[in-house]
Amino acid sequence: MQGTAAVVGSGPNGLGAAVVLARAGLDVTVHEAAATAGGAARSAAVLGPGTVTDLGSAVHPFGAASPLFTALGLHRHGLEWLHPPIAAAHPLDDGPPGLLHRSLERTAEGLGRDGAAWTALHRGVVDRWEDTVEAVLGPLVRAPAHPLALASFGLRAPWPAAATARALFRTEQARGLFAGSAVHAVLPARHVLTSAFGTLFGAAAHATGWPVARGGSQAIVDALVADLEEHGGRVLLGSPVTDLAQVRPADVVLLDLTPRQVLRLGGLELPPRYRRALARWRYGTASYKVDLLLDGPVPWRDPRIARAGTVHVGGTLAEIDAAETEARAGRLPERPFVLVAQQGAADRSRAPEGQEVLWAYAHVPHGCDDPAAGERVLDQLERFAPGVRDRIVARVDTPPGRLEAWNANLVGGDIGGGALDGLQQVFRPAVQPDPYATGAPGVYLCSSSTPPGGGVHGMAGCHAARSALRDLAWRRRSPGAG
Repeated sequence: MQGTAAVVGSGPNGLGAAVVLARAGLDVTVHEAAATAGGAARSAAVLGPGTVTDLGSAVHPFGAASPLFTALGLHRHGLEWLHPPIAAAHPLDDGPPGLLHRSLERTAEGLGRDGAAWTALHRGVVDRWEDTVEAVLGPLVRAPAHPLALASFGLRAPWPAAATARALFRTEQARGLFAGSAVHAVLPARHVLTSAFGTLFGAAAHATGWPVARGGSQAIVDALVADLEEHGGRVLLGSPVTDLAQVRPADVVLLDLTPRQVLRLGGLELPPRYRRALARWRYGTASYKVDLLLDGPVPWRDPRIARAGTVHVGGTLAEIDAAETEARAGRLPERPFVLVAQQGAADRSRAPEGQEVLWAYAHVPHGCDDPAAGERVLDQLERFAPGVRDRIVARVDTPPGRLEAWNANLVGGDIGGGALDGLQQVFRPAVQPDPYATGAPGVYLCSSSTPPGGGVHGMAGCHAARSALRDLAWRRRSPGAG
């Protein structure tokens, strides 16, 4: 198909959209305001020479599972997924940690009397994994291509994770392991639909793993850019777009922006109903990020945790739910939920020999830049890894305000493009048949504020690009269609 396309924003969704459009034959230009492409999937040596720190996203369950990334064959451009010996760990004050292995059977064996329940919860999703991923990484309100897979998953999805965990599991080990995955939704575990996240993340570990990208998350971006250029597209860096006149007369325009940025664009005439929906858009709980360079391994109380790529630091199910509830209510938790990435468990290129890069963030109130949050991250680490403070060689704190200054889509430190509660769980960003259409002819939204939401998988961009291509073909068949 001939034509031109402009994409505003070079995050994984913007680049995913650009690649789909370029492969369809359009001449594609991506405009990126920053000096490097990637949005929240960039990497840099912020902790010193010889280090690699993921500035945003770090571990990629749905990157490895992404139907788009798989179809593109990004390995041709150097992308390599590396898997840690253990996908994730969940330490507790009393008793052994919950360990999430690639093997469903091994995970169940480690959970003892809760092993059978863990298997029953995840087996159906794991067995239909490819169909399930295709079904859930897109708009939920549509005719499902794989109804059996969606039905199997849907039976597990609607319930609060806290209710599911207490109903199915008897040990804090299994409850905590499930809850840690569930609060990737950045919602309290008592919230409806959080079981969907717990089940989906657990099944991802058993099906395709929780890998990191060799050399940093930037490698995902670099592979997408290389594929785009291979098909004739280009990325213009240092090219902020504040008015759509800057990208006209492109046949289609895709915006890898959240509602706040869309509303600030000049030259964009949106239908009043859609504009009101964007104005009502709610942003959610924030992340307060702490990056550490250590002079050796993390001194976890249980040494097996050092082999995990991801560590959920939050304690029991009740503690995690309480912390998420506090953060959502605008109060900084004394013991916040902290998500830790140990990329070095899979990729030794992240730090000089003998040192360790540790990536962590806490869930905090929206816009909370209180430096006490950084200290509470370290307190939580120290709780399960006594002596970790003594190993710190370098430290960089990135509070919510600085996250937003670095990437305007991270409004108030919300890394998911908007809260996943209420109608925003299902209808993103507005209640309408096509979630990617803005109502302005030829203009589409392709950010994490559209389905399927946050994560490095490119699927929001993929679906938006397909919507744009369908509409473009229809407009050309019907010249009077506007």
